[in-house]
Amino acid sequence: MMTLLWRAITVVALGLGLVGLALPVVPTVPFLIVSAWAASKGWPAFEIWLLNHRLFGPPIVRWRERGAVPRSAKWYSTLMMGGSAIGMQFFAAIPLWLRIGVPAVMLAVAIWLWLRPEE
Repeated sequence: MMTLLWRAITVVALGLGLVGLALPVVPTVPFLIVSAWAASKGWPAFEIWLLNHRLFGPPIVRWRERGAVPRSAKWYSTLMMGGSAIGMQFFAAIPLWLRIGVPAVMLAVAIWLWLRPEE
């Protein structure tokens, strides 16, 4: 049963990562990292396939080896989070605590992201 759970997490995370290839607001690499992690728990052959994939493999390997995030991904993520934080301020229906809390979390994530090594 646990193998099926790990495989389900693998497939869902990979699916969300693939959605991220087409939609700029959905991150791709974090979902690929989760997919590879889940595959390592219950689907070793799929993990190997992911690690050897010409497109998906390099970011996963960089993350596993050094926790590295490409500079372009840092900029892209920061700009998207900033745009989202500013955009949500225009919706009065969103409670004030949420309009302050979500950007604060995004800021914390951006700081953490920029502290990661590059390539």
